[in-house]
Amino acid sequence: MFIKGLQVKFKVKSGLKYLKEEMEKPPLPLAREKGITSVGCIVDVDHFSNAEAFYELIEEFSLRPNAIKIIGYKREYDKNSPYAIQMFSDRDLGWKGQIENGYALEFLGREYDMLINYYDEDILMMKLLSVKTQARLKVGLGSQDSKVNDLILNTPIKDFKLFKSELKKYLKVLNEI
Repeated sequence: MFIKGLQVKFKVKSGLKYLKEEMEKPPLPLAREKGITSVGCIVDVDHFSNAEAFYELIEEFSLRPNAIKIIGYKREYDKNSPYAIQMFSDRDLGWKGQIENGYALEFLGREYDMLINYYDEDILMMKLLSVKTQARLKVGLGSQDSKVNDLILNTPIKDFKLFKSELKKYLKVLNEI
């Protein structure tokens, strides 16, 4: 048990080191055109349990039905429990900032026009997934690190309607929709 705890501590330390190095690098430019056609969402399910609400963006932005990919973070979850969305947790942290979760790797395997980082706590796993995801525009909530996101909306995590209206307003200003 002691060795397992020590191993987790070193994994977190190596993950933080990897995250710091990745945040120092300039982001790789994507050759995607303006406009939102695919959206990735990283949602903190511990603080916002209605992650399926992001499917409302399909109608809001006139997207294809499969244009939105949602992955949820839960500090502790049972892999055998049914969830409406794909999940990952702290247990999926590997060495040197690697994420050892099939759903997260599938999420990372796609490129997005917009990544929504819908969390308001500084949690290593969500920041790692955010930094590793290839997206032309990254949007987050007010309390997040500006090195991770291009656009930060200062809305409370519980008020999805306000977030959705603010997002739409700023995407119009940026000529994305």
